[in-house]
Amino acid sequence: MSDGQGTKAPWLPPRWFIRLAWSVHRGLYRVTGSKVGLWRPREHRWGTLRLTTTGRRTGQQRSVIIAYFEDGPNLAGVAMNGWGEGAPAWWLNLQAHPDASVELADGRRLVRGRAATDDERSRLWPRWREADKNFDAHAARRSSETTVVILEPRSEGEFPSSGQRPNAR
Repeated sequence: MSDGQGTKAPWLPPRWFIRLAWSVHRGLYRVTGSKVGLWRPREHRWGTLRLTTTGRRTGQQRSVIIAYFEDGPNLAGVAMNGWGEGAPAWWLNLQAHPDASVELADGRRLVRGRAATDDERSRLWPRWREADKNFDAHAARRSSETTVVILEPRSEGEFPSSGQRPNAR
């Protein structure tokens, strides 16, 4: 990897290929009736979940499959956009509307999304590094820090994080 004159960035497939892979993954999930496409994390390996957010502009439900680790009752992901520049739409949606839901390999859960605190990020980042030896090098491609996203459980009866009851006057 290093030739003494600098470190070569690890290879990434072209953006069109990454987007195609995401589409195929979502298609398999849909075609199999949710039986293929989600898995639980294991030691040194992330899992996948289906996150459904509320669109920040449209107000419509938007779903995406992302990688995650469990952190006690919380789920932790990274807002990485396929290592491309900018924040992924799902993270922008969560910032505007933190209340969301996730489908895991073993069921559905209501969550509230937020950025990890500095302490949480410092503790969780190495778990991603253990799962992918090139994680730091891929993150270094981005001009801004990659956000670690925490999805905290919430109960069915909780009202949206705005504090307003639906249809309240």
